[in-house]
Amino acid sequence: MRKTLTTMLTKGLVATTGLGLAVAAPIAAASSAQALPAIMIYKVQYDSPGSDTGSDTSLNAEYVVIKNTTRSNRVLTGWTLRDKTGYTYRFPTFTLKAGASVTVHTGRGSATSTHRYYNKSWYVWNNTGDTAYLKNASGTTVDTCTWKGAGTTKYC
Repeated sequence: MRKTLTTMLTKGLVATTGLGLAVAAPIAAASSAQALPAIMIYKVQYDSPGSDTGSDTSLNAEYVVIKNTTRSNRVLTGWTLRDKTGYTYRFPTFTLKAGASVTVHTGRGSATSTHRYYNKSWYVWNNTGDTAYLKNASGTTVDTCTWKGAGTTKYC
């Protein structure tokens, strides 16, 4: 027992209590959850409610929410959001505040710190399945979100 306890102590596998008792610690730690990306695609509303009329109201009800999961502001200038076909929204000079989200709508509107617009006259996201790609200014894919089949919304 002493040799085993000594081996476990030298390998950091034993913790001591304040009473001089040795307690074996677990050899493997529980697997940690995968960390969220700093900037991520949080939600895609790929099928706007009602009929696809092509109006700005209908187009803007199709959108992607991008979230900053960090405690610091992140510059998204030059970042892109695109679909499989290649319809691309490029962020102009833009900073996403710490912990904040920005919604990128398909239609037209006035850009703010929380709402941006593709300025498209027809829908970007396919209701039957598609993939949203978020790439940084260097063109590296930061996050993706894929959906197939029925539904209207995908939380990523």
